[in-house]
Amino acid sequence: MADGIKIGDPVEIFLDAKVWGSDGWFAGHVVRIDPYTKHRSFYWVELDPDAAAMLGKGANLISVLNPKNIRKA
Repeated sequence: MADGIKIGDPVEIFLDAKVWGSDGWFAGHVVRIDPYTKHRSFYWVELDPDAAAMLGKGANLISVLNPKNIRKA
């Protein structure tokens, strides 16, 4: 869950194969947090080079809103 995650923290994010072509947990670190509601925020995660290469879409910065899809590494 996203409780206690701060900018700079190493995290893992879950990506769905329907959108990204691979599903599973991918490593990265939080570079920005944008509030969305009182209880939720967008977590901007820069993927580690290995994780970004696995996706093969040139995406290395991903926003995560669902707290179930982000955890501290």
